[in-house]
Amino acid sequence: MSEYVFTSESVSEGHPDKVADRISDAVVDLYLAADPEARVACETMVTTNRIILAGEVRGPESISAADIEDVARNAVREIGYEQEGFHWKNASFENYLHEQSADIAMGVDAGDNKDEGAGDQGIMFGYACDETESLMPAPIAYSHQILKSLASARHSGEAPELEPDSKSQVTLRYVDGRPVGATSVVVSTQHKEGVSQADLRELVRSHVEKVLPEGWMCPEGEFYVNPTGQFIIGGPDGDAGLTGRKIIVDTYGGAAPHGGGAFSGKDPTKVDRSAAYAARYLAKNVVAAGLANNCTIQLAYAIGVSKPLAVYVDLWGDQPRVDPQHLSNVLQQMVNLSPRGIREHLGLNKPVYKRTSSYGHFGRTPTDDGGFSWEKTDLVDALKSEFGV
Repeated sequence: MSEYVFTSESVSEGHPDKVADRISDAVVDLYLAADPEARVACETMVTTNRIILAGEVRGPESISAADIEDVARNAVREIGYEQEGFHWKNASFENYLHEQSADIAMGVDAGDNKDEGAGDQGIMFGYACDETESLMPAPIAYSHQILKSLASARHSGEAPELEPDSKSQVTLRYVDGRPVGATSVVVSTQHKEGVSQADLRELVRSHVEKVLPEGWMCPEGEFYVNPTGQFIIGGPDGDAGLTGRKIIVDTYGGAAPHGGGAFSGKDPTKVDRSAAYAARYLAKNVVAAGLANNCTIQLAYAIGVSKPLAVYVDLWGDQPRVDPQHLSNVLQQMVNLSPRGIREHLGLNKPVYKRTSSYGHFGRTPTDDGGFSWEKTDLVDALKSEFGV
């Protein structure tokens, strides 16, 4: 269609599912800081004044149950939960983490005659487009930015009336494949008692207008702030949260396919996480090199097998600037897409995952300590040279 609308949503660090993601990734970081080769698959459930962990780990015995509880509670404290129904200090804590299955370890571990295998079977997708500077789809990018702006105001004390739980939803109008403005914006944010809806609407409006490009604000009648009324009871007290339930928020807001696997709580031997990062890395470099306006890459793996079963490249029907199959072959020559190859190329065996647990795993800025390394565009020159761009 030459003209259409598309919608994506985001949720804040205080959303119950994101609280669970943050705790799970804090446990991953705890183990990787002690041993870069540690294995972690940590699931978290949060509800009214209760935190429950379950899953499998393999790492140093020096990490105690008290250490795990400390990082879980600290993750909640950093978000800002000090409410009667959910408090970082007062919530009950249960830990059911146990040793990794020997059968899984046997398939994943490297041996005399085999490289390290994938931690599970599955398909992973990466995507990039030229709609924003971060090479992310605009609806999810702006949805994240609105909530990050509100959270910054809350943490700084600029907006003390706000509480941690919030959601956003941005609908953009596209003309000839390019976003041109917002047709509706929805923001629901938890707040303290006594805050008027009118004041809250104007507070939220200032952050939305700061994020959206000039002239993109939606019509007044399509700007919704807490459309159900007050939002005082929220977070895990208002709704239970589980690790891995916001996979579309974590990725591309529905603008591209998703393989179904969640990221948080998993060490980088799990291709659900590492291969999805690698696919984004490759797709972003393809678009950054000017080889396509949109690029989707699919990787497929079998548990215990090191090499990917398939590497599929889709350039979204763009006028073929390059041959997708040739591009696939070139990308596989540039980056070893085995689980070990991905981890080594992107430096993933580091405690850099807690920061990924909210506001998306993609479209972020690489950091000096190795965080968001999959957002680097260091393959651009080689790709341009290979394809004569």
